[in-house]
Amino acid sequence: MEKNKHTGDRRYKVAKKEALLGIGLAVFNFIWWFGFAYGFGSEPVSEYTYIAGLPSWFFYSCVVGFIVVVLLVIILVKMVFKEVPFDEEEGGDSL
Repeated sequence: MEKNKHTGDRRYKVAKKEALLGIGLAVFNFIWWFGFAYGFGSEPVSEYTYIAGLPSWFFYSCVVGFIVVVLLVIILVKMVFKEVPFDEEEGGDSL
C-alpha cells in the first residue's frame, strides 16, 4: 500500500478545517432559512405580519439571514481562514 504523500502537510489540515467550516456555515444558513421560512410562514396568509412590505417570514429568512451569513463569512475569512501557499514547502513550516 502506498503511503499518502500528503500526510503531515499542514496545508491539508488547514484546507480540511476551512472546508468543514464552510460546510458548517452552509448548514447554518439552511437551518436559519428553514426555521424562519416554515416557522413564521406556516400561518394563514391573513395572519402574516409585514416588515418593510415583506412578510416577516421572508424578511427574517431571506433578508436578515443573508446579512447574518455574509457577516459570518467576512468574520471567518478575516479572523479564522489562513493564507496557504500553493507551492511545495521546502524546509521550515510557514504556518
